[in-house]
Amino acid sequence: MTAGYDPHAFEPFAVTVDLAVFTVRAGALHVLLIRRGQEPYAGTWALPGGFVLPRESAETAARRELAEETGLSPGVVAALHLEQLRTYSDPDRDPRMRVVSVAFTALVPDMPEPAAGGGGDADRARWVPVGEAAAPGADPGSDPDPDPDPDPGSGPDPGVGSGLAFDHAVILADARERVGSKLEYTCLASAFCPPEFTLGELQAVYETVWDTALDRPNFRRKVLATPGFVEAVPGAARLTGGRGKPAALYRPGPATTLHPPLLRPSEGPTR
Repeated sequence: MTAGYDPHAFEPFAVTVDLAVFTVRAGALHVLLIRRGQEPYAGTWALPGGFVLPRESAETAARRELAEETGLSPGVVAALHLEQLRTYSDPDRDPRMRVVSVAFTALVPDMPEPAAGGGGDADRARWVPVGEAAAPGADPGSDPDPDPDPDPGSGPDPGVGSGLAFDHAVILADARERVGSKLEYTCLASAFCPPEFTLGELQAVYETVWDTALDRPNFRRKVLATPGFVEAVPGAARLTGGRGKPAALYRPGPATTLHPPLLRPSEGPTR
């Protein structure tokens, strides 16, 4: 112990991690949610996450909790692109004690449903459309024949206009805005695509995340004019359901940033 330093002079607090994991499924932006199986907020949907253990980093804890609560394989979780979002430290954000949370976002291509039973302190995990997760009074992830929910818990109101636990509605909104902004000046959109993709599939990612229709020829021109954004797969093509010729396939290029940036339209039709 450092001489003259008394750790007991400071009130202890816990550190947690929360993850806003996004993907595009059936043309809609989805987020991975878990249903809490323990108090506080038992029976309430939340972002995956949990407490950081004494001898692990925040990112290590984020990957561990994601695997435990969703049943995704360790290999899948290890390969995810995690980006630290921000720190949430409101003194009253957790009814148990003072808890500071480090939030991460993760961008993944379309994936199967996670393990239905969840794990850790989650009794369920599933992909939910972002609009449904943040809808006022919604029960995100509800089924036609859902299991009976346990008591919703006695914690404080999880947030006006959202059924998510803690301050997860705020984290979700911040994460979606971050993803939208990052797509303007980085190549992260390809993280939502399969290893080989058409430019139409890449454009669909932008349109889904931004909720804005884009001009196809203009989008194609900008993408192909950006060095290192995508690389053509020699001799590969895919039928896209239209009557024209098969669409060329591409893979992510070596670039990590876009020069010039691909800016969101300031005005225009929504999808």
